[in-house]
Amino acid sequence: MSLETARATQTSRLRRASTELQPETEPIPVIPRTQFDFDVAIVGLGYVGLPTALSLHASGARVLGLDLSERRLDSIRNGEADLLDSDRERLEAALPGDDFQISSDTYRLSDAAAVIICVPTPLDEHLTPDLTILRAACSMVVDAAIGGQLLLLTSTTYAGCTRDLLLRPLQMRGLSVGRDVFVAFSPERIDPGNAGYAHEDVPRVVGGATETCQRLAVALLGRYAHSVHPVGSMEVAEMTKLLENTFRAVNIALANEFAEACLALGLPVMEVITAAATKPYGFMPFVPGPGVGGHCIPCDPHYLLWQLRKSHITLPVIEQAMSEIAGRPRRVVERIRQILSDQRKSIAGSRILVVGVAYKPDVSDLRESPALEILSLLNGLGAEIAYHDPNFESIMLADGIELDGTVNPAAFGADLVLVHTNHSGSDLSWIPAETTVLDATYRRDDLLERELL
Repeated sequence: MSLETARATQTSRLRRASTELQPETEPIPVIPRTQFDFDVAIVGLGYVGLPTALSLHASGARVLGLDLSERRLDSIRNGEADLLDSDRERLEAALPGDDFQISSDTYRLSDAAAVIICVPTPLDEHLTPDLTILRAACSMVVDAAIGGQLLLLTSTTYAGCTRDLLLRPLQMRGLSVGRDVFVAFSPERIDPGNAGYAHEDVPRVVGGATETCQRLAVALLGRYAHSVHPVGSMEVAEMTKLLENTFRAVNIALANEFAEACLALGLPVMEVITAAATKPYGFMPFVPGPGVGGHCIPCDPHYLLWQLRKSHITLPVIEQAMSEIAGRPRRVVERIRQILSDQRKSIAGSRILVVGVAYKPDVSDLRESPALEILSLLNGLGAEIAYHDPNFESIMLADGIELDGTVNPAAFGADLVLVHTNHSGSDLSWIPAETTVLDATYRRDDLLERELL
């Protein structure tokens, strides 16, 4: 199949799918407010679901939060969930009231006028989308769906997933989407640890299965979001999220390559980036680093690559960017080897301390953190490893090795310190002046004996 034929086939399929349900002509069913105990139920109270629930509650909505993990629910009740200060204040205000409840009882799904699905969509070890959690959540919501409900998927996924996992199963139950129940997709836009943008100020993109589905979804998210941007179909909304994070992945890979080019030429890459960022148009600054973590940038572009693979369509720029991102931790280890070699030392037997292991600053989140792979690689090469990050009492590496986070960093006697994550206000004055520091964040120009990737 040629590239043009494959693209035409894919476009035709999505166009047919988007017109399967024509805008209905019958009026929207009038649902008494007293029919539902809650305005919205949130399925999945993780890094996306909990802030979303708190934003809706702050807008005046009656919110039911559902999560199958009793451990997660306990951490929320005890105020231990990793949240921005503003969200923590909202949680403290919400918990005592009856209009904000959290539970593991999924039978309560029918108590809410709307259901928002916010569950993880990770990859497996082969970089293939793992839809196990999403399929289970959608199946549960479909089975519990009752007349009048709006079902809104926000988890990042492939184009057409909402149609596959919500719309068609509802039709198989005999429910008419757009008349009996309503379906839409709106990609989440939560940035953990980033207090620079209030949830209300981040626009929401929404695509509905029908015009009525669209209107109801816009009305729901418009309760807290100052701006809601409707699009022509659920597939457009799904693809929007993939573009957002693929854009970031490609540009981070470019920034990493530029950092290596500047290192080879003896130029300060951060000064180059800062200077380029003075251009008021056509440039957006991205900063190099030790790799990319979280469940967005390292994962989301693979959903697109996976979906197009069956049509024999390749996306070389994206594929190369994801390959570079995946290989970045090994590049960090190779740079450590090079620095130690210049000092007539071997990685084997050297004491290496990693400062900051979270995947990004100011969060207690280890998901896909490059630090885990870096530590495993160093351990496999015979280094004596330790880490320092106040957010984690201990961490588990992929090979089953557990590291104790209570090690005194000043007393560890490191041959080399790797600054992996630069948490706000982190004091590194304990690092001896003569100790070599590999600054993978490119931000600690206050350190002596500083090396860059």
